[in-house]
Amino acid sequence: MASQFVAEQGRQKPAPTQKSVAKPAIKTGNERPVPRRLPLLALLRYYSPPHIHRPVIKAVRIVSRLWGINGAEWHWMADKPMPLKILNRSLWRGAEPSFNYYMMLFLSGVISALGLLAGSTAAIIGAMIVAPMMGPITAMAFAITMGNRRLLKRSGLAVVTGALLTVGTAYFICTLIGLSTLNAEILERTRPTLIDLAIGLAAGAAGSFAKTRRDIADALPGVAIAVALVPPLSVIGIGLAVKSPSVITGSTLLFLTNLAGIILTGGLVFIWQDYGSITRAKQGLLASTVILALLGIPLGLSMRDLIIEERSRSLVGDLIRRQTETFKDTNIRKLKVDTDGQTLRVNLEVAAPMGSISQNQIGLVHQFLEQELERPINLSVDIFPLETFWVDPTVDALEPRQ
Repeated sequence: MASQFVAEQGRQKPAPTQKSVAKPAIKTGNERPVPRRLPLLALLRYYSPPHIHRPVIKAVRIVSRLWGINGAEWHWMADKPMPLKILNRSLWRGAEPSFNYYMMLFLSGVISALGLLAGSTAAIIGAMIVAPMMGPITAMAFAITMGNRRLLKRSGLAVVTGALLTVGTAYFICTLIGLSTLNAEILERTRPTLIDLAIGLAAGAAGSFAKTRRDIADALPGVAIAVALVPPLSVIGIGLAVKSPSVITGSTLLFLTNLAGIILTGGLVFIWQDYGSITRAKQGLLASTVILALLGIPLGLSMRDLIIEERSRSLVGDLIRRQTETFKDTNIRKLKVDTDGQTLRVNLEVAAPMGSISQNQIGLVHQFLEQELERPINLSVDIFPLETFWVDPTVDALEPRQ
């Protein structure tokens, strides 16, 4: 019996051992951050020669090691971007050419067109906030970065059809109202310069970065105001209604500049945030760069003309106010200077008493300006009669003072 009991004890299964459960590590704040690759450095290394990218990469590594010494003080640098699946789903929904998208874009086009025709800056800003076009354009930049053709087609369709809807809305409103006067708000969007290109590049980077962070998504309306996508499209429609080729060309150039700038810098920001790769985005980014280079030619020429006009306006204003006796004591209401090739057009609006300025005096001012500026000048002076009324307590009637 004893031997049988011992045998049965030997056949018994051993007690299951308790599996060791790994305890979560307690963060003390002294751990060094895990190094991760920097796509921008890879982009720099790919496109720049060694004597340029090697010192930059070395400096970045030194700074990264210095930052890693006190990890607790730099915890805000470890803010991670949104996961790829969530960002892809968000941009896919934002690029959908749905009824809501077209309705909001139509209402934005109505506000923008009426604000431009009325010269209301507040209405134009409201149209920028309402417009949902920033979403599909950002999705285009993301699609180029990821090589996602479906998203690129979807967002491209939304951008093209939305642009046509906005242009058609402005054309219909301008034709219906019948206004043909181009005010300052309209003309400001017909002469884009390199400054507008810089704004588009910065806005594209800001919009893409805000899309990758949940905490700063509220910055997107400000980005929409900065880049101003809908007003140039409305100006195109107004230009078609009034049949002005210069207005159509200038506003189209402004819209294309903003569009290409957003796509280029938006794609670079997405690569920087570890979305996609340089290999996939190379063709799209190269195409955006070529387009911006081509657009930069007329933008640079417009920038040069703007600088010349500003310098000429300052110089002409100083000469007229300080070095001519004709307009020294007059009220110059408006001074407009623009260039027409080699000729400088100067238009003055002056408030002066009747008979105080003669044609001979204008001719002397014209000769003086041509001698000082050493270029042909087309001078036009509009004089508004100035009449002041005064009241004498001893006299009942009002008497004009010339």
